[in-house]
Amino acid sequence: MKPHAFVAMPFGLKTDSQGNEIDFNRVYAELIKPALEAAGVEVFRADEEMRAGGILPDMFQELLIADLVVADLTIDNPNVWYELGVRHALRARGVVLISGGRVTTAFDLYTDRKLRYFLKDGRPDPATRDQDKAKLTDMVKATMESWHGRKVSPVYNLLHNLQEPDWKSLRVGDVREFWEQHEIWERRIGLARKAGQIGDVLVLADEAPIAAFRAEAWIKAGETLRKAGHFTFGLEQLDRGLTVEPHNLRGLREKGICLQRLALEGKPGHSLDRARAHYREVLEKFPVDPETWALLGRVDKDAWVSAWHQPDKTPEQMKDDAAYEDALLRTAIENYATAYRRNPGHYYSGINALTLMHLHRYLTNDDRYDKEMVPMAGAVRFAAEMEANPNQVFLAKATLGNLEVLVGTADSTKDAYKEFIAKNDNDWFAVNSCRAQLQLLKDMEYQLENVEAGIAVFDRALQRLVKPNNRWQPRQVFLFSGHMIDAPTRPTPRFPSSKEPVAAQRIADALGKLEAGPEDLALTFGGCGGDLLFTETCQQRGVKVQWLQPFDEPTFIQKSVVCRGEEWRGRYLTAKEKLTTDIRSAPECLGPAPTGTNSYERCNLWLIYTALSYGIRRVQFICLWDGSEGDGRGGTAHMYYEVHRRTGKVTWIDSRNL
Repeated sequence: MKPHAFVAMPFGLKTDSQGNEIDFNRVYAELIKPALEAAGVEVFRADEEMRAGGILPDMFQELLIADLVVADLTIDNPNVWYELGVRHALRARGVVLISGGRVTTAFDLYTDRKLRYFLKDGRPDPATRDQDKAKLTDMVKATMESWHGRKVSPVYNLLHNLQEPDWKSLRVGDVREFWEQHEIWERRIGLARKAGQIGDVLVLADEAPIAAFRAEAWIKAGETLRKAGHFTFGLEQLDRGLTVEPHNLRGLREKGICLQRLALEGKPGHSLDRARAHYREVLEKFPVDPETWALLGRVDKDAWVSAWHQPDKTPEQMKDDAAYEDALLRTAIENYATAYRRNPGHYYSGINALTLMHLHRYLTNDDRYDKEMVPMAGAVRFAAEMEANPNQVFLAKATLGNLEVLVGTADSTKDAYKEFIAKNDNDWFAVNSCRAQLQLLKDMEYQLENVEAGIAVFDRALQRLVKPNNRWQPRQVFLFSGHMIDAPTRPTPRFPSSKEPVAAQRIADALGKLEAGPEDLALTFGGCGGDLLFTETCQQRGVKVQWLQPFDEPTFIQKSVVCRGEEWRGRYLTAKEKLTTDIRSAPECLGPAPTGTNSYERCNLWLIYTALSYGIRRVQFICLWDGSEGDGRGGTAHMYYEVHRRTGKVTWIDSRNL
């Protein structure tokens, strides 16, 4: 989706300070609009909104959410100056100033860079118009590319601690059809996330009409990928969102979790110190956020546990090592305790602080936390018992069970955890997670009677609960793009039908070299030529094949299957019968393609994102390609460059050498 620009300028015929008449409608039509469109920007001017009613709601909404505002300061028009002031108050960046014939000397903008264009007889000068358009296009591109450079708003530039407002909270009524479209788009994002279709989420994020929406969707995609265990790709999406909204607290927290998990997995370039430093930076911006303090506590707790919890050690050895690392343990305690002090209703941080305090006393016989533990236990109990959110009650019950492990008896622990089981809505993962925490305590031989009573409750529950079928994770994901069979009238052969047998063999050789089999997934369009040859070969090897298509199936068959002869329809239908999953079409899953979008290019990105959502390291790209740019956008060349840029794992079958 193209970035969105709002143009603040006079309308119609106006007179400048020298008495010259200027036709600003021609300036817009002949200069500004084509220059912005050449920069890849969708353009809107307030007078273009023909909806009945006042123009102010539309104007204020545009000034808030537009990626870019272009202000024409050729004359001292109070409306334009007012709109520019509103934009400077709402947003720190995303402003381009232009002026025809002269450059404004207004004090507040005296040092700001402005683009001057030339006028003749009240319209853009024909002699310099093309040059002026090119300069404006370049300036717009440079402004968009340096979005997070210097703040251009004098308001934000001087008031360093001023924060930009949340665009959603400043929604202005029923402005145009904008919010209705957003709600449709947001519903599609929600459905895709719920279904685990992360590739869909990423395409929809790219297609959002403004940067704020894209940032929100990328952060949601990053969270979804994190929950699916794809921390590297999740981190990439979170960084995309945070580039647009660097103070998005939810995104910053999620980034920290990804950094932490990558460190625990031992990924190169990642460490718990990096995650810790990230949380410290977040706390500089949000010093009273209990969730971030608790996440920082989790980093230190993980560091402490990693230092002593080894499968080859005896309980005595683990206790000895855990006690030796008491400094790490106290750091975790202080961070969890700080989180709880910031919000005494945040019982998650409270129970973690309290548990670690009890372990510190058990391991070191140090009484420094004794005075704090008793009142904290009462406060945590009160906070958990007062949980009013029905979606959080099971977490409150788990907290009360954890509390009984520390201060209760085996019977009270058992009863509390049974209450948790009754409220957790058959959540296998929540039960298993609680059991894992108890196992950690058991390994240290702490409160064994209570711990074993709790483990017995969880084991009994897990016997009747069914572990949810996680999204199937293929060993490898084969992404394919290839030329269609040449039309008989094609002047320069690219993939003539006579080359079909050798192409099929090359595809089979490539899949054989990669040891493709039933544990793998293949993604492609399913069109005549390379796609179907690839599909047939994959099916022969038992590879699961998924077709993603740019149009509804009847349209796709007409455009990309029978366009090279009816015999391809039979092969298509035969392959379709062997598919183990339904065909997914972009219009149905993603909605109509945005205006100006190439449907094949859109589907290429959909295929790429879907493949990457299984994990970047799993993706292998195979292409049947002659190395040329092809006949249009969305072809194999586009796919090749996109995948090569992201993964570098490409098997290129050069169709010129068949």
